[in-house]
Amino acid sequence: MPRLLKDLLAKLKIDGYILALFGMVVLASVLPVRGEAATVVGWVVKIAIALLFFLHGAKLSREAVVAGLTHWRLHLTILGFTFVLFPALGLLISRSGLLSPTLSSGMLFLCCLPSTVQSSIAFTSIGRGNVAAAVCAASASNLLGIFLTPVLVGLLMHAHGETGGAWASIRPIIIQLLLPFVVGQLVRPWVGPWIDRHKALVGRVDRGSILLVVYAAFSAAVIDGIWNKVSIPELLLLLVVCIALLAVIMAATMFGSRALGFSKPDEVAIVFCGSKKSLASGVPMAGILFPGPTAGILVLPLMLFHQIQLMACSVIAQRYGARPMDEV
Repeated sequence: MPRLLKDLLAKLKIDGYILALFGMVVLASVLPVRGEAATVVGWVVKIAIALLFFLHGAKLSREAVVAGLTHWRLHLTILGFTFVLFPALGLLISRSGLLSPTLSSGMLFLCCLPSTVQSSIAFTSIGRGNVAAAVCAASASNLLGIFLTPVLVGLLMHAHGETGGAWASIRPIIIQLLLPFVVGQLVRPWVGPWIDRHKALVGRVDRGSILLVVYAAFSAAVIDGIWNKVSIPELLLLLVVCIALLAVIMAATMFGSRALGFSKPDEVAIVFCGSKKSLASGVPMAGILFPGPTAGILVLPLMLFHQIQLMACSVIAQRYGARPMDEV
């Protein structure tokens, strides 16, 4: 970025990374990636995420990983926010009458989904949180969500669908996320010192992967006709409801983790792993649980919430990351 532009953004107190995120949304709206290009971008995103997890595996000490794996109190807290508080809020929204029945069902479906994986961990890293615990918690949320989400949807929405094919959903998580992390851990004795000398590299991969995810996800939403499914007033009301939901859950994760006595790095992991919902898991699940055209409109709240959470969390992650180095 040119020095003059950096100085201008600094004077205006505008984060250039936030502008880049908005730029991805605008670019996806004007020039959504499709066809063979979408396939290429999809593979680039997968490679970038795999590289991110490899770098995190190579960066983290074995002691930190063991601590993350055994931090059961933190994991249970995150799962409680994801699969208990979120569905309760979704049920409250669906019964409030604020939204149409279809959009209300979409909000409830959104609240039953697991957390994101890659963006939760990337934001935890940017915010200088407990990355090892975030890797375990976010991965566990996705794995458990394959079974818990259909159960919650069946109980709260009286929907029925096939819940088979779990391995097809688990396999990408293992191959793209856990495997690179494990490989990074295994080669840490050889590449760890080089990673320690180039810490900025991990930060660039964090931010770059999120930009790619935003562009790819919003491109898919635009191609799916996100701007034609609801009226402008309905979209604005849905936007307000999604913002309010995210604000409530982020406040709950932030102040709840403090009330429970977690450290600052643990708080960062809880906030970013416990406040998100996965578009990557949600869209395929909607196709299974709600076959036919219903699935398209039901995932609209998820598409919108997904973009809002990325924008909001990028700001919060930057603020967490800017705290004094000696603050725990």
